[in-house]
Amino acid sequence: MEIKCNRRLLGKVLLFAVILLVSGLGVFGCAGTGAIPRGWSGAVVADGTLFLGSMEGKLVALDISSQSRLWPDVLLETEPTGGGFGCAPASTTVAIYGSPVVAGELVYVGGYNGKIYAFSSGSGALRWVYPRQGKRQPIVGGIVVSQGRVYFGCSDGKVYVLDAETGDEEWDFTTGDKIWSTPVIDGDTLFIASFDKKLYAINAMTGKGKWEFDTGEVDTGGAIASTPLVYNDTVYIGSFDRHIYAVSATDGSLIWKSEVEAGSWFWAKPVVYNNTIYAGNLDGKVYILNAGTGDEVVDAIDLGSPISSWPVLVDSTIIIASEDGRIRAIDTSNNQKSEFKNLGEKINAPLSASDGIVYIHTSEGELHALNAQTGAILWSIPLSS
Repeated sequence: MEIKCNRRLLGKVLLFAVILLVSGLGVFGCAGTGAIPRGWSGAVVADGTLFLGSMEGKLVALDISSQSRLWPDVLLETEPTGGGFGCAPASTTVAIYGSPVVAGELVYVGGYNGKIYAFSSGSGALRWVYPRQGKRQPIVGGIVVSQGRVYFGCSDGKVYVLDAETGDEEWDFTTGDKIWSTPVIDGDTLFIASFDKKLYAINAMTGKGKWEFDTGEVDTGGAIASTPLVYNDTVYIGSFDRHIYAVSATDGSLIWKSEVEAGSWFWAKPVVYNNTIYAGNLDGKVYILNAGTGDEVVDAIDLGSPISSWPVLVDSTIIIASEDGRIRAIDTSNNQKSEFKNLGEKINAPLSASDGIVYIHTSEGELHALNAQTGAILWSIPLSS
């Protein structure tokens, strides 16, 4: 009983630390005074242009052939911050945690101020912002655009759906706690997780709930901040309770819960290849599980540093980054790792890949392009002004 209580207390302490990290709160000082929020946006490539949110809270559009700006960086907004403990209010930029999404002629991005922005992908001109007035609680997860709609989760515990052309709200769906997860749409179903320990399946057209899976009914469960993975009619999700769950995409029934317990939380979205799940953990290990049974295929691969960045699959190789700036390649044919590159810069942002190039946005505000086969750096540019 004492061990369980200590673990619950440790979990609460760690959760509080992560909330402070993400929100940029200051303790016993002038919170936010002169500080720039630090997001961890990944990159997305569309029609030869790379889009990402910089550490300065700007939307960047880069011509990947010349590494030149397609248009001047767009600052989302500046937000005044309250001055606690006698501090005067200061103005800070809006952090961008989720990666931009491109659909048609628009690029969409969510801000930590709770707003969604739609810009012209060709000129950077603002088309619309939601909500029109005021703001909602922070958006930490990414957004999805599908069938003319924009889907995203918010820290107020709701899933919102907007018209992609106008930004008008169509419907919302309420969960029991904050949402940091990025939604995933498969067919007509939206899957998203919440801090209330649940995974939800929602009709993407109507907003009506189909089913919900509660990790707390399996055991004590845990909050879920990671993004679901859908594969072979199964939804895979990692939890703060240190386990991976496989759930039927049809009815939400439990298929398996991993027997192996990780040393910390699952934060990064897992990847799958050849019926094998590869899940990075904040304990610095990559857990490799059989997608059908949940059994470990091999012992976890220890990278020696926390893994919060989403890995990418290039052909049959998994490229994965740890927070200490080291990039590894995992050969899925034998599940052996090899050193790829040591950038020496902290990495939290999701990796992305396009046409044999892996793009890495570091917390130092650098963007690196690596050859996906050799790990050689093709180019690197600073994104700060």
